[in-house]
Amino acid sequence: MNPRTPIKAIYDVPAPAKLNLFLHITGRRPDGYHLLQSVFMLIDWCDTLHFELRKDGKISRSDVLKPSGSDQPDALPTEDLCVRAARGLQRFSGTPLGVHISLEKRIPSQAGMGGGSSDAASCLLALQHLWGLDVPRAEVQAMALSLGADVPFFLSGGNAWVEGVGEKITPITLPAANFVVAKPRAGLSTQAIFSAPELKRDTETATIKGFAADAYGEYPVHGVYGFGRNDLQPVALDLCPEIGQSLDWLTSKNLQGRMTGSGSAVFAHLPHGTDFVMTGSDLTGDHEIRKCSNLEVHPLAGW
Repeated sequence: MNPRTPIKAIYDVPAPAKLNLFLHITGRRPDGYHLLQSVFMLIDWCDTLHFELRKDGKISRSDVLKPSGSDQPDALPTEDLCVRAARGLQRFSGTPLGVHISLEKRIPSQAGMGGGSSDAASCLLALQHLWGLDVPRAEVQAMALSLGADVPFFLSGGNAWVEGVGEKITPITLPAANFVVAKPRAGLSTQAIFSAPELKRDTETATIKGFAADAYGEYPVHGVYGFGRNDLQPVALDLCPEIGQSLDWLTSKNLQGRMTGSGSAVFAHLPHGTDFVMTGSDLTGDHEIRKCSNLEVHPLAGW
């Protein structure tokens, strides 16, 4: 590990959300972990993390701004993914330096959009610069996987075909596109969904070639964005009726909705030329709705 000189003592970095274009469960390992196939796509809905160098070796964390209507308590958990990422990197590198991390949270929690995982990945990248470290990539990837299955994807630099338990990542190129994302206030426990006995766990294995060929599939107007399904969605609908309301709202807009990840956010591809008006006035319940674009690469790619 070769140390490098810190460039500056303060950083502001983005942490983008992701959408699962599809999510298939293809099996289960003896240790209980589920095997999946998915395409993870970055979108321009981002948190912002602020890093300030501490020379006393301490790691601290606070919020810059709570999201509107947030139920987050005033006392932040000290063992969230950002803190765990920072402590793991600090232990591995042996650096005497510390950091204060403040977070402007925009990506909803319990949404299936990977907000916490993305924050952790941006921490691992930014802190190497802040602390002047040059940690081998394999070690950073190992730290990432220990933090959560989605974290390695956010370190990979772009959109990807993801397999295994999230550790097998193959970069792919996706066409530029727009999406509408709707997140009901209600959230979901990932553990509750994956432990449900009725969860489908035997979807036939797909291929990247088959995914690419779906440009001429059942929904040609959507191209690759109409491929597959989300195997977690039927279970999630039983646990969280608000997801059904979101999907019904998208249908009323002549859009084909799908849940991302383990929910509760849903999304729909907006075909080129679609005239979509951003209003949630006719959506039952309390939802956050955004029109988003996909990203070709992660904002921190190359760090």
